Amino acid sequence: MAIKIFIDQGHNPQGVNGGAVGFGYREQDITYQVGMYLADLLRADDRFEVRTSRNTPDEVLGTSNATSLAARVNAANSWPADYFISIHCNANVNPAINGSEVYVYREGSEAAALARQVLDAMVAQVGTKDNGVRVNSSLYVLRRTRMPAILVELAYITNAEDVEKLVNDQYGFAYGIYLGILQYFGFSLPT
Repeated sequence: MAIKIFIDQGHNPQGVNGGAVGFGYREQDITYQVGMYLADLLRADDRFEVRTSRNTPDEVLGTSNATSLAARVNAANSWPADYFISIHCNANVNPAINGSEVYVYREGSEAAALARQVLDAMVAQVGTKDNGVRVNSSLYVLRRTRMPAILVELAYITNAEDVEKLVNDQYGFAYGIYLGILQYFGFSLPT
C-alpha cells in the first residue's frame, strides 16, 4: 500500500496568512513551487500517494490565519495522511542569518527521525547551512496533525545567498526533501 504524504505549501498567495518577503520575493510563491516539485517527484514514485494543501498558485485557504492553518490540518487529518510536510521560508531582521532547519513537535519521535533525514539530504543537495532539527510544540500544524509532521524552513528569504538558492534552485530543494524521505524509509531511487 502506498505511503500517503500530505504536502502543505505554507501561506497564502495574498490576503490572510501571507508569508515573509525578502528581496522582492514572496514566501508563498516559493513554497508553492517547491511543494509542487516535491509532489511531482513523489507521484512519479509508486510507493507514495500525495496531496497538496494548495493546488493552484492563487488558491487561498481560509479567511484568517487560524482558519487557513485549520484547513491545512483538517485536509491532512481527514484524508488521512501517513505523514505531513509543511514547507516554509524563514526570515530574520538580521540579514546575515541564514541556513535551513526543520521543526518537529517533540524530540525522539518518528517526525524527528524523518526531519533529520530530510534536513541532511536537502542541505547536501542545495548547499545551505544546517541549522538542525528543532522542537517547537507551539506550531499549529505540528500540534494538531494526527500523523508524524515536520515543518521545513527551506532557507532565509531575508539573506542574499539563501534567497538566490530559493529563487533559482526550487527543484533542488524539492529533490533534497524527496531524497530525505527515501532515506527515512530505506528506499532506493526508483529505476
